[in-house]
Amino acid sequence: MSRATSAGAMEPAAASTTGYLAVSSRPLMSLVFLLPFILLYEIGTRLLLTDPVHGTQHIVAFTLLQRFFAWFGATGRHLPAFAVVAILLAWHLARKDRWSVSLPTLLGMAVESIALAVPLIVFALILARFIPLAMPGGMSLGETLILSLGAGVYEELVFRLMLCTTLAIILRNGLKLSVRSSLLLLVFVSATLFSAYHYLGHEAFSWRIFVFRLGAGVYFAVLFLARGFGVTAGSHMAYDILIVMR
Repeated sequence: MSRATSAGAMEPAAASTTGYLAVSSRPLMSLVFLLPFILLYEIGTRLLLTDPVHGTQHIVAFTLLQRFFAWFGATGRHLPAFAVVAILLAWHLARKDRWSVSLPTLLGMAVESIALAVPLIVFALILARFIPLAMPGGMSLGETLILSLGAGVYEELVFRLMLCTTLAIILRNGLKLSVRSSLLLLVFVSATLFSAYHYLGHEAFSWRIFVFRLGAGVYFAVLFLARGFGVTAGSHMAYDILIVMR
C-alpha cells in the first residue's frame, strides 16, 4: 500500500520508478488511459441520454461536481471532464514526471483493470441471491454502458482521488495520526460515504446492498492506494460493464 507524504498526497508504492507498476500509476498515464472513456461518456450522454423534457441524464457523482462548480459561479456540462484533466495535469506537474507515454503500459493497464475487476465480480456473484445484479430497468444496454464509463471515472474522482487525498491531509497533517491509522480510517470513511452516496437518488435503501457497496468501496480504496487513479477507475468501469454483460 502507499503512504501519505508530509504534504498529504497519496502516492502508490512501487519497487522501481521505471517499472510497469510505477509508470502505470503516474497521473499522466492515468489521464491518457482514461481520456478515451471520458470522451465516450461525453458523446454518449449527448447522443443516448438526452431527454428533451428532463435534460441529459448523468450519474450522481457527475451532477455533484456540476453543483460544486456552480457554487463558485461556474457552469457548463463539460466542467467535470475538464476537472479530471486539470487535476491529473496539475498532479503530473507537481510530481515533475516526464512527459512520456508508453503504449505497452496503457495496454497493460487495460488488461490489469479487467483482471482486478474479477475479484469484485466473484464477490458479487456469491451474493447474487441477496443482491440484484441485473441491468437497471427501462434502460438500453448502450445507455447502461455509457453510465458505467461515467461511474468509473467520476465516482473514483470524487471518492478516491479527491476524498481520500483530502482525508489523508486531515488525518496525517491535521490530526497527526499514524500512517497505519490514517489509511485505515480513510479507507473506511471513503467506502462508507461511497456506499451511502448511491441512495441520493430514488433507490430504496437495502442493508444487504449497502454492505456489498461498502465492501466494493473498501476494495476500490485499497486499489487506489496501491495502484493509483487510472487502474482503479478502469477496474470500476470494467466491473460495471462485465456485470451488465454477464
